[in-house]
Amino acid sequence: MQKRNYYIEIEDFLSDESFRTWVLTKVDEHGWEEWTLENQQRAKMVENARFLLLAMKVPNTTISSTDLNAALQSTWIKIEEKSNLNKSSANNLSAKYLNKFWLSAAAAILFFASVSVWFYHNQFMTKNAVVTYEELIEDTNEGLVEQTNNSNKPQIITLSDGSSVLLQPNSKLSYPKIFNGNERKVYLSGEGFFEISKNPEKPFIVYANEIITKVVGTSFRVKAYSDQPNVEVLVRTGKVRVSSNELIVDSKKVKEVILLPNEALRFFRSNSSFNKITNITEDKTLVSTVGNIEQLSFEFTDIPVEQIFKTIEQAYLVDIDFPKAKLKDCHLTTSLSDQPLSEKLKIICKSIGDDTSFEMNGNQIIITSEGCN
Repeated sequence: MQKRNYYIEIEDFLSDESFRTWVLTKVDEHGWEEWTLENQQRAKMVENARFLLLAMKVPNTTISSTDLNAALQSTWIKIEEKSNLNKSSANNLSAKYLNKFWLSAAAAILFFASVSVWFYHNQFMTKNAVVTYEELIEDTNEGLVEQTNNSNKPQIITLSDGSSVLLQPNSKLSYPKIFNGNERKVYLSGEGFFEISKNPEKPFIVYANEIITKVVGTSFRVKAYSDQPNVEVLVRTGKVRVSSNELIVDSKKVKEVILLPNEALRFFRSNSSFNKITNITEDKTLVSTVGNIEQLSFEFTDIPVEQIFKTIEQAYLVDIDFPKAKLKDCHLTTSLSDQPLSEKLKIICKSIGDDTSFEMNGNQIIITSEGCN
């Protein structure tokens, strides 16, 4: 049983170094986020502890972890001393409120001390905010469906407009069952490759941490893990507009960058700056993370249907079951670039024959056909 399962007071969380690391640096090595979401009452307590800890801390503060530990320890000693003085009293409720008073007072002292140190050393530095996936979905009143990939393989998500998302492991996507209004909005935590159905009247918008990616119909990858310092967008086809979220500081200075095919953008969360990469082959980090779906060609000229299906399997990491004997002599010439997976399959089936159809069940695709025309 984990020690934190026994936490019943806010001070229990504040004295836990892994909790402070998670709140202050967004690095969640001990699974705090998942543990918090398991219980609504627990989530409320964690949120209160989080707010109090953030009140003690300002950006770029020079107070070290050791100093913070020492300050907190001093606070607990004062609380304990005050509690001992009141042990003789029969009114335990009063003692409880005294404890809370001392905790609040200590937090205020630490807060103003932190502000003083910060102002002295960083008088001309500006404050930078971070935006989390949880904050983004909390700010919307849309009825969202959340899909989490807890497996070790990418998962295909097909949206109501026909767009598809290849969601990587340890990633989450929230989206409405049906896109209403004049925009198509989704929210990403982690990494996903998007292939968007064209609709000039209804732009597609991906919210991921501090950046917003806006398109009409194209294919691109967004990598936005909450515990990583950067957010990346890489465009395969079409044109993408990337801007900073107006929720971050200096929203009046929201910047927009336009990306074309084989261009990328890296957003540095530490200072809210953009780095546009016009030649991704020169960036070793990007090159090392490019997947099959971003490298394989979907332009086919007199290619056997079986080979086309193999290409799709390699790109999307799906399994396609089809009648090989009936389709062994079928060859197609078609362009499937810049098309969502479901649209690719529709085009293939229509090209084979009117009696050919497909069914998708997660990462399993079944093709039914009596043969090619």
